[in-house]
Order: sequence, then C-alpha cells, then structure tokens
Amino acid sequence: MSKGTGLPLKAIGIALLVLGAGLAFWGFQLSESVGSQVTELVTGSETDRVMMFYIGGAVSFAVGLYLFLKK
Repeated sequence: MSKGTGLPLKAIGIALLVLGAGLAFWGFQLSESVGSQVTELVTGSETDRVMMFYIGGAVSFAVGLYLFLKK
C-alpha cells in the first residue's frame, strides 16, 4: 500500500478549524445580546444556546487541529 499525502484530511482539518472559530465567535456574539445578558443576570450562567455554540466550536476546532497536524 502506498501512503497518500493526506491532503484531503488537511483540507478537512482546515475547514473544521474555520468552522470551530466561526461557531465560537457566533456564540460570543449571541452572549452579547440583550436576552442572553438578562438570562445571565438572573441565572448567573450563559444560555444553553450560547453554550452549545461554544462547545461545538471548541470540539470542531480541536478535531480540525488534530486532523491538520496529523502526519
């Protein structure tokens, strides 16, 4: 078996890095909304929607980084 260059995995990794950063940024933007700030003021924590964007962004970024750096 010949070893491929891994170019498709690197491209997927880059796409996941960008997606992860975008989701985290989108979550940050949502956390600055008035409704989210009121919820945070009352409950002391971020809304579930904001947390899902943060978690999804972190997971996508981590998997993308792994695929990009994998030899």
